[in-house]
Amino acid sequence: MNRILDYDNLSKQIQYWIVSYAHKNNIKSLVVGVSGGIDSAVVSKLCAETGLPTIVVSMPIHSSPKNTKLSERHASQLNFDYPDNVTWIDVDLTSTFDKFRSTVDTFASSELAYANTKSRLRMITLYQIAASNGGIVVGTGNKVEDFGVGFYTKYGDGGVDISPIADLYKTEVRNLGKFLEIDDDIINAAPTDGLWDDNRNDETQIGATYEELEWVMELGLEKFSYTEKEHKVVETYKKFHEKNKHKMVSIPIFDLKEHEII
Repeated sequence: MNRILDYDNLSKQIQYWIVSYAHKNNIKSLVVGVSGGIDSAVVSKLCAETGLPTIVVSMPIHSSPKNTKLSERHASQLNFDYPDNVTWIDVDLTSTFDKFRSTVDTFASSELAYANTKSRLRMITLYQIAASNGGIVVGTGNKVEDFGVGFYTKYGDGGVDISPIADLYKTEVRNLGKFLEIDDDIINAAPTDGLWDDNRNDETQIGATYEELEWVMELGLEKFSYTEKEHKVVETYKKFHEKNKHKMVSIPIFDLKEHEII
């Protein structure tokens, strides 16, 4: 799905939006976690382009060599291209995660929970760095992840202060990445959350491609009849959207007035 006609204008508008928010709220720096994926690469490049002090943070936790190599290559390149305002910090959280796991494993052995813990450790790290540098954590989620299937960790990579690309589909993020001259290896890499020790990626976990999910969000829910393949994709989207809806709405609050307490 591609709704964008002018990626140069899009890039400038996003940068202006970031700068305006930072100035309005007296923000001193932008902090971005980089994973080796296209979303974080685009966001960190946009932040660097603003001219504001930008801290890019790589945070391996038993990460695959491929993802580690891509994130380090991207961060290093940003540091080289923007020496006046970009700082690269590498924080290896592997030993921290291992210590946490050994501490709670006897009563909390869920592998899914541990995968989400990796994301939450990264969130804590980003906020520690941001708070120490008068900064904010800049989100890297796209439209499908953040508002479609909820494919992110609650209070992990979902814990951010601003979200520059959350209204862009993955296809549009890739195209913006091409305009920004992001490394082709990052643009073409299979999207992955990097939270598992095997080679699974986002699309195999979800059971549909980002392009298919984009079609559902933009057009598919308005149709009255579907091909067999379209029906399967729509049902996959609905399943994940419903299951992860709790991430995409405000937390439930007991209302005194509703229960006639006051």
